[in-house]
Amino acid sequence: MKNLQNKIPLISIIIPCRNEERFIGKCLDSILNQNYPKDKLEILVVDGMSEDNTRNKIEEIKNRHQDKDIRILDNPDKITPKAMNIGIKSSKGDIVVLVCAHGFLDKEFLKWNVYHFNKIKKADAVGGKLSAISEDKLLSKAISFVSDTVFGSGGVRYRQRTNNGFIRDTLPFCAYRKESFDKFGMIDESFLRGQDGELNLRILKMGGLIYFSPKIKSYAYSRPSICGFCKQQFQYGYFKVKIAQKLGMMSVFRQYVPAIFVLSLILSGILGIFFQPFFYLLIIILLAYLLLNIVFSLEIAFKKGFKYLPASIVTFFVLHFGYGLGFLKGIFDFLILKKKVKKDIGITR
Repeated sequence: MKNLQNKIPLISIIIPCRNEERFIGKCLDSILNQNYPKDKLEILVVDGMSEDNTRNKIEEIKNRHQDKDIRILDNPDKITPKAMNIGIKSSKGDIVVLVCAHGFLDKEFLKWNVYHFNKIKKADAVGGKLSAISEDKLLSKAISFVSDTVFGSGGVRYRQRTNNGFIRDTLPFCAYRKESFDKFGMIDESFLRGQDGELNLRILKMGGLIYFSPKIKSYAYSRPSICGFCKQQFQYGYFKVKIAQKLGMMSVFRQYVPAIFVLSLILSGILGIFFQPFFYLLIIILLAYLLLNIVFSLEIAFKKGFKYLPASIVTFFVLHFGYGLGFLKGIFDFLILKKKVKKDIGITR
């Protein structure tokens, strides 16, 4: 399937999920409403033994769309990478797309993926822009606004990028040529977070190519609480170290910055107890960070409303400190203690 030209390829969409009753309906509706032939689409929902109403919602949608190929597969291990591999092995498509259950796709998402596979025949994977959206709560909205800023996400990435081209970093909700999994390997099941990012960086390290187009649009719901958001960022930072350890690479410098920031605060704080100049350094670092935080929070406030100003300041702080602490913990666990990952993070949010 090196060349998709002159054929309409079968697309397999894989959705790992567990206890996603609030979001799975919108996710499936966005796929079923794609501007793409419905007989060239299979949807594999890999359920981690949900304990809420997720399964019933999927069955209801299946019953309403009996002419569509929607299947539910069991994932007894309840972890995301296992679900992805179950879906990939069960898929029949020429193209495989990995989608999270709390995300949804633009109506022309699949059309533009196929278009770019036809146009860029050497691309192993194709991806596009991801925008954070929120439930109708002030804090949840602030989290989505912060996630979409340069200060929050760290530079021009898939959230802000506007130009077509090959990338050196990972992309969310990628579409893969089916044979790419034979060429580059399956999802590494030891990565309980960031498993798609590890796959994408592995593809790049092995000489593969990933193409970005801003016309490929998707959306994901942000965490509904500060505690959930903090846990998410901590885990992202934590598993970035494992990715670097495995691949011997870090995609870009920005991924180190939160950890360097947090470490500088810890060291200057400890040394400041004994040496006064380090105490002044701690104050300078904190004031510089606070200034940047307020500037970008004000930008959000001017665009979205000043009621989001306090929540944005707090959310930036949680994002950077959560990710930075997770990264430092990852260094300690994976690089110093040589620990293995405990299988204790389910695929719930």
